[in-house]
This record gives sequence, structure tokens and C-alpha cells, in this order.
Amino acid sequence: MKRILLAGIIMLSSLVTFAQTDTTTKPSTEDTVFVGNFIIIRNNKDRNTYNDSLPPRREDYTIINIPKGRTYVNARPNRLISTNYLIFDLGFANYNDKTVYGSPEAADFAAPGIDKKDLKLITGKSSNVNIWLFMQKLNVTKHVLNLKYGLGLNMYNYRYNSNISFQEQAPYVIMDTVDFSKNKLYAGYATVPFMLNINPFPHRRHGLNFSAGVSAGYRIFTHSKQISDERGKIKNHDAFDLNDWMFAYVAEVGLGPVRIYGSYSINTLFEDAKHYPYTVGLRFSNW
Repeated sequence: MKRILLAGIIMLSSLVTFAQTDTTTKPSTEDTVFVGNFIIIRNNKDRNTYNDSLPPRREDYTIINIPKGRTYVNARPNRLISTNYLIFDLGFANYNDKTVYGSPEAADFAAPGIDKKDLKLITGKSSNVNIWLFMQKLNVTKHVLNLKYGLGLNMYNYRYNSNISFQEQAPYVIMDTVDFSKNKLYAGYATVPFMLNINPFPHRRHGLNFSAGVSAGYRIFTHSKQISDERGKIKNHDAFDLNDWMFAYVAEVGLGPVRIYGSYSINTLFEDAKHYPYTVGLRFSNW
């Protein structure tokens, strides 16, 4: 019974393809046919399986039975490069502060009396928003191993719990006399990520996959924003001792429609302090 069903499926796929192909011309390059709950893949492209003078052979095909409730994008993806546009990330931002306050190395960064607790962030209000103009996936090995890269804007909002202020000259951080209801530092970077992507199930629309690599970002926007009763809303634009470049380890894990991303900076946020930014959040992407 199984042999009869197999032969019937192969013959049906041959007839479907033959009906769309003129045997007097070059055979169709399509190598995947969907028939009911089955996916039929043509393995032997060198043999003209669409010529009715050559009967179909079992070894010319791979047949996949689609389990009930499963969805497949393509039994054998043909694209060398696939592109995804306008990807959004929404997550939390923080940093690992390894600065030794009061040391000669940190004298240009923080005024005397400033310590680690004064640079502590409000975790729930320090955010990371990324807008990726595009990301591409380059097939390396059977769509299981891919190179993933893109271009986007990484934006960080650091909300401070204390009444510090950033200024344009050293020391860049001072303790202010005003009580701020909002006190944040914003930095935006044009960023290019390079990651190796592993997708164990390339035929599934929502399967387990993960990516890991590095990113390089160049700072293009920086400003501080403070709100107080005494001064109102003040926004200052300056470098505030921030490094121009941000190099980071980046990773992404996808399980079904949910994708989680994370990053950890290799270099410091400021030139004269040892703050290593990191992020974690959700990525809204098709793959």
C-alpha cells in the first residue's frame, strides 16, 4: 500500500510539473512541489524527470510528510540571500560600572565626591530601542548555517537616580544642586552587526534558531535631558566624554514567533570611565 501511495504521489507531481512545462524546451528549474500533506523535492536535477519517456524513480525524489499542525515555508529554500526590512527592538539598557572613583584615572570623568551609587541607573526606565533598516541572511551551508548582517540605529536612554549633571569640560560629571524629576543621557549609534546564524530546521516558519557575533556602532547623536521645577526642561548637546565607537558582542535567540536579543559592549561607554553597556529585549522580526 505504501509503495502504491508513493508511486502515485511521484506520478502526480510529475504530471503537475509536466502540465506546466514544455518538454521541447528546457525543463523547469522548480524542484519543490506541494501535494496535499506531502512535500516532494526533486533530487536529481541532471536527469530530465519531466520527459515522459523516462519514468520517475524513487531515488530522484525526497518526500516529506507534513505533520498535522506544522507549517513549512519552503521544503528547500532556493534563495541565496533573503532580506528583512524595518526590524524593531525594544529592551532594557544598563551598564557594568568598573570605574574606581577617586582614582587619578577617573579624575577627568567625575568630580570629587562622586561615587558609583551616583551613576546608578533606574533599571526600569533605562531603555534600548533599535531600528534596523534591513537585515540580510546569506546561506552558507544548506540554510542551516547562515551569515546575518544589517544596518540600523541603536538608541540608548540612561536614566539616572541621582541629581548629577554632565558638562562639556572635565570633570564631566558633577553633583548638581537641583532636584530633577527626570535626568537622562541619550546616545545614538549607526550600527552594523555581523552574526553567524544557526537554524536547525530551515523548512519551518517558526522553529528554534540562534545567532551570535559582533557589532560596530559609530555615535551620531548625544544629548542630556533634565526636568526640574527650578529650571524647567533643559536639553544639552555635547559629547560628554563618550567614546565615538561602540563595539559589542551580540546574540539573538528565536523560538517560534518570539525573539530575544542581547548585547554586551567590548569597549567602554566613556573615555575616562569603565562603564560597559549591555542590553536585553524583544526583537520584532520575520526571521
